[in-house]
Amino acid sequence: MHIDFEELPRTSNEHFKGGDGVTNIRAFNDEINRIMKVTLERGSSIGLHKHENNSEIVFIISGKGKMITNGQAEELRAGMCSYCPMGSEHTLINIGEDELILFAVIPQHKQ
Repeated sequence: MHIDFEELPRTSNEHFKGGDGVTNIRAFNDEINRIMKVTLERGSSIGLHKHENNSEIVFIISGKGKMITNGQAEELRAGMCSYCPMGSEHTLINIGEDELILFAVIPQHKQ
């Protein structure tokens, strides 16, 4: 199965999960996974949120960001990946001069 994100509808979210600015998302969902292509506009962020029943894998395509997971900050750039395990919380901030573009995979975990 392939997913063409350019064919999926784009949603624009102001203050996504309590963050700043605008987050644009094209998403594929099924009962097991959510796979998203996300664009954070310059100066935007995804607010702090906790992954109760899932985890999240973020792969940076372009731009520069700062991920804060459980209080620990790390800078991310194109080609880097960040992992937020189930039970953890994180936020992502676009700290670059351009859009921050990433793919995010959020698998659901059975409990």
